[in-house]
Amino acid sequence: MISVAMGPHHRAATLRDLAENEFDVLVVGGGIVGAGTALDAVSRGLSVALVEARDWAAGTSSRSSKLIHGGLRYLEQRDFGLVREALRERSLLLTTLAPHLVRPVQFLYPLRNRIWERAYVGAGVTLYDTMGGSRALPWHRQLSRRAALRIAPALRHDAFVGAVQYYDAQVDDARYTMTVARTAAQYGARVATGAEVTGFLREGARVTGATVRDHGTGREITVRARRVVNTTGVWTDDAQRMAETRPAFTVQASKGVHIVVPRDRIPMRTGLITRTPRSVLFIIPWGRHWIIGTTDTPWNDAPDAPTADHADIDYILDQANAWLRVPLTSDDIEGVYAGLRPLLRGDTDDTTRLSREHTVAEPVPGLVVVAGGKFTTYRVMAEDAVDAAVRELEKEVPSSATARLPLIGAVGYEVLWNDRRRIAADADLHVARVEHLLRRYGSCVHEVLELVRADPSLGDPIPGAEDYLRAEAVYAVSHEGARTLEDVLTRRTRISIETRDGGLAAADHVAALIAPFLNWTDARRTDELTHYRTHITKERHETPSLLPAA
Repeated sequence: MISVAMGPHHRAATLRDLAENEFDVLVVGGGIVGAGTALDAVSRGLSVALVEARDWAAGTSSRSSKLIHGGLRYLEQRDFGLVREALRERSLLLTTLAPHLVRPVQFLYPLRNRIWERAYVGAGVTLYDTMGGSRALPWHRQLSRRAALRIAPALRHDAFVGAVQYYDAQVDDARYTMTVARTAAQYGARVATGAEVTGFLREGARVTGATVRDHGTGREITVRARRVVNTTGVWTDDAQRMAETRPAFTVQASKGVHIVVPRDRIPMRTGLITRTPRSVLFIIPWGRHWIIGTTDTPWNDAPDAPTADHADIDYILDQANAWLRVPLTSDDIEGVYAGLRPLLRGDTDDTTRLSREHTVAEPVPGLVVVAGGKFTTYRVMAEDAVDAAVRELEKEVPSSATARLPLIGAVGYEVLWNDRRRIAADADLHVARVEHLLRRYGSCVHEVLELVRADPSLGDPIPGAEDYLRAEAVYAVSHEGARTLEDVLTRRTRISIETRDGGLAAADHVAALIAPFLNWTDARRTDELTHYRTHITKERHETPSLLPAA
């Protein structure tokens, strides 16, 4: 199957279709749950539209810990149903849905007590290994301190007495979300970013669609639908107010902050997880970097652009340094990002105690709202939302098929991975480059390499971000729906958090590459560069060592 190319022409055609047709389902919000809902609905034979005000995963879904996991700490809270559900989804993602995007990651859980904690944690991890159906990852192991230090010499000898080694999985959350949306488009869903819902249409009490503003032209279009599904995460309360109805539930945003440091700064061959007084500490391998987090604090300001402050960064450094033989300092930080979890509001202000489960409601006829949950269980949330939306449709609708539906790039990935050396030789690239491409594009890698064959200069690294090829920036706008410089540097690639300057050295080169494909004038290109610099400065404003030079 040739994948859909979500370039500028595709978007223009999509917006025309949105204005001219009535859909069975209109999904509002292009995070992981919205993309998953569109894919679930279209795979049942429904006509589907999906609109997102900014970019795929521009909010929460690009700012997670980048883990696909069951939630080991939820076992301690006796939330067995959530853990079982998440582990079942983890297995599906690893083996069927997205083996090119989701991969195993090893963790150490260090122990402070020789007897009771080893038995307690060991029992929990044994349960973790056996829940959720067939095991897709290796069984955990008990390690002595000496054995743990062999794979994690960065740890302080006096900080622990032993460890448990176990496996979870990780993902590039923004790339995964975009791939789900692209898969939905592949099967016929009409999907568009830069398309903001400004109001809901009503026929009496029933919601029958939405008015949508195209950020590209400023034009407002009317999108009619038999059912509307709202999947706007931390913006859920705003959407319910827009519907002029009493909210079915409210959302409490919880801020999670992560920092990125160089891989050689922490000599370990494994990730690390441990409890902290207010959250969980993760040290997660990420290419040539480590991602370290996270925090879990209430956020009551506007949800558009959460930022990390000094307290967040100091907290993460303090928690990490409690375990590290050579402490980290703020000078070691290459990148930082903050995201908001959309938790269902409970009877406590402590966000660490709020449920990670999701809920679906229909506060007004024709409008279904889904919120809560976690990235790993997005497919279940989407299935539940579509089940609720189609309950009163005047036609028979099949049950969800997404548990058996591989994403774009998954089919044939294993064969290509086994053949990666030949592919590298044919493309005149190092095999490490092809491995990088396969882990990002799967069996769509040939589309990227075709760009290089047509223009060999695209096989060169991006100056200032040498982990990525120039072809990847072009492919981001020609096939993956990127519309802005920020889309490319922050979500199609992760240059903004993987380079010490936030991608500013690469920005001019990338802007020059993508401008012809997006029909940018010189003035628009300058505006994009200015906007991106402002974005990076704002995101890093509490970390002086990361601020760009004036």
